[in-house]
Amino acid sequence: MNKPLRRIAIFCGLLVLALLVRDNWIQYVQADELRSDKNNRRVTIERYGTPRGNIIVDGKAITGSKETSGTDFKFKRTYTNGPMWAPVTGYASQAFGANQLESIEDGILTGNDDRLFFRNTLDMLTGKEKEGGNVVTTLNAAAQKAAFEGLKAQGGKGAVAAIEPSTGKILALASYPSYDPSSFAGNSTTTDTDAWQKLQKKVNPDDPMLNRALREVYPPGSTFKVVTAAAALENGLYTDADGKTKTPLPWTMPGTTTVLKNEGNIPCKNATLRVALQYSCNTVFGKIGSDLGNDKMLEEAKKFGFTEELYTPTRTSASVFSDDMNPSETALSSIGQFNTAATPLQMAMVASAVANNGTLMKPYMVDELQTNNLDALERTTPEEMSKPLSAENAQILQSMMETVVGDGTGKNAQIDGVKVGGKTGTAQHGVDNSENPYAWFISYAKTDNGSPVAVAVVIEDDNAVRDDISGGGLAAPIAKSVMEAVINSKK
Repeated sequence: MNKPLRRIAIFCGLLVLALLVRDNWIQYVQADELRSDKNNRRVTIERYGTPRGNIIVDGKAITGSKETSGTDFKFKRTYTNGPMWAPVTGYASQAFGANQLESIEDGILTGNDDRLFFRNTLDMLTGKEKEGGNVVTTLNAAAQKAAFEGLKAQGGKGAVAAIEPSTGKILALASYPSYDPSSFAGNSTTTDTDAWQKLQKKVNPDDPMLNRALREVYPPGSTFKVVTAAAALENGLYTDADGKTKTPLPWTMPGTTTVLKNEGNIPCKNATLRVALQYSCNTVFGKIGSDLGNDKMLEEAKKFGFTEELYTPTRTSASVFSDDMNPSETALSSIGQFNTAATPLQMAMVASAVANNGTLMKPYMVDELQTNNLDALERTTPEEMSKPLSAENAQILQSMMETVVGDGTGKNAQIDGVKVGGKTGTAQHGVDNSENPYAWFISYAKTDNGSPVAVAVVIEDDNAVRDDISGGGLAAPIAKSVMEAVINSKK
């Protein structure tokens, strides 16, 4: 071989080698990156090339897939009662991607999860079209309907979260106002884009796409007094529900000349814990927080789940109880004001832990992941999250919360033949309390078979008459309907 031909051969060999190296680099090193690249249209075409698996509630699909025309995306997502279930499902849109369960469990729903490899291989060998798996939730359809319709009838903004105390299963997760994920499930630049834009907060200040049950934190107001009562019992400041507390009236917050006021002429001077919770005495619980101090109050709040994000698997915003507060700030925080803020799910967790004799179970909403032929891929095992109270102290607190519903501000949550414990709250917000307050109610129901449900409801109603806003008046009836729905579904 002459010299020029040899050089050409070597050069061609190097080109082939470079091509092989580049090809293997793309296939084995960059494969995952390219597969997830938002600009890789083939990924999206594949995702919507077959029907998605479904999200299941009570054995029935609340999602579906519809064949489309005039686009290279063959199927688009459909939703049954979309606005009601949106805080659970999230959305899957050809144009705008996915969120919540639709995003978190996308691999299962599209059939691309590695755990479905064997199932997909069998389908390919038998000539069956590829299908996604299913996500079976813990939700209770009757409870969800009661929660959503209760919020809708109220007409303002708000949210409901309900938990099964013994397991941590999320039974209801409602947010209002809401949106229909079907309205922008396609990729039309007119209808779908228009629907999406109308839902954005800059266009719609009600922010219907905000998941208020998981992502919004509100001042919890007097519902937080349940946490403060737990801290008093757990730290031995008081040992029973009916012994008098050391609470003068008026009570001036330490380091200030400011008197902490109660709402109206209520029996709060040296009141017992039971009476203080029944009448919602700010002075009693503010002084408890101040006496215990910031560190002990923060420690108890953390045991209930405050200060940390939670994954259900959908991410939940962290609820807030501050550190480095002085005694007067701790007092205000201990009655659910100052910097204290909580998601509705967080306050349902508080009621749940009390109902479950002091044990807080980790909340979750996915019970099982399935293949397309309903074989189980993965099941969630209930998991203890923490123990905020001893069983003895939890039972003391149960008796106090049951007094609130039986003889106090929570009477609107009473259910015939069922023991109900609860706590109302009316939380101030706005500069100098200038805005309408938030109405709260947290509760649990207790039957002969234990406590099947704990609920938290928050209402923010800008149009209500300020003097008519109360947790017992606006939120408790919704909590009652949710608890009844769960109880009736178990009969």
